[in-house]
Amino acid sequence: MITAGIDMGSRTIKVVFMESLDVAGAPQLKYGVKGKHIMFPDELDPDMAAEKAYADALAGAGITSGQVSRIVATGAGRKQVKFASEDVTEVGAGARGAVFMCPTAKTVIDVGAEEGRGVKANADGKVVDFAGNEKCAAGAGAFAESMSRALQLSLKDFGEASLRSDKSIPMNAQCTVFAESEVVSLIHASTPKEDIAKSVLDAVASRVCAMVRRVGIEDEVVLIGGMVHNPGFVKSLKEALGVDRLHLPELPEYISALGAALIAAEQSA
Repeated sequence: MITAGIDMGSRTIKVVFMESLDVAGAPQLKYGVKGKHIMFPDELDPDMAAEKAYADALAGAGITSGQVSRIVATGAGRKQVKFASEDVTEVGAGARGAVFMCPTAKTVIDVGAEEGRGVKANADGKVVDFAGNEKCAAGAGAFAESMSRALQLSLKDFGEASLRSDKSIPMNAQCTVFAESEVVSLIHASTPKEDIAKSVLDAVASRVCAMVRRVGIEDEVVLIGGMVHNPGFVKSLKEALGVDRLHLPELPEYISALGAALIAAEQSA
């Protein structure tokens, strides 16, 4: 049995196919990733973008639509996936996918381009409690992206530059516009770029940490979403949380789509 999860995010569309595996002696069905695909919709109409992403994912995985028994959509644009059997929230899909990839996880932190959230999950990947970012640009990748442009650095170089700093410069602005003003002031003060980068990522991590504390930080914390690829942010977040270990799963940006595909599989079983 093959199922699909489609994550209609604010910047990208992710598709994951899960296949049930016949594991001898296993008390329940086990699942493996059959295929995955990511697409930048650009100027495409959301409905067309969803259909194209799904068609391209099918082709890439070497399967046909007839082989897929159920499709579950998630993400900010999940209602645009008209061909989905059902849609679920990003919170539920992210928690389910994160616990599948890291079975011991109890606290799931999801930081993507536009949103950040903290989730407390149980052993089955079900949501016990959650909190999301509520302030402009707080706790999201777009904040770091905007600041990297202000420093004329790629996001990759921005994250790596922060690792070369050991300074702690407070950044108080909650809004991107005002934060850019702070960055400009630091530039005019000849503050090294690596120190500014660390300041920005420390600020994002601090806001994410404050959000997660509202649901409680337990051992075995897992980080998902695109910001997993930013080593400077990962370091800042680990220090802000005060944890010994921060789990970084494979395919971090696909976790919500993977979770949606798992939910589809469980509904079809």
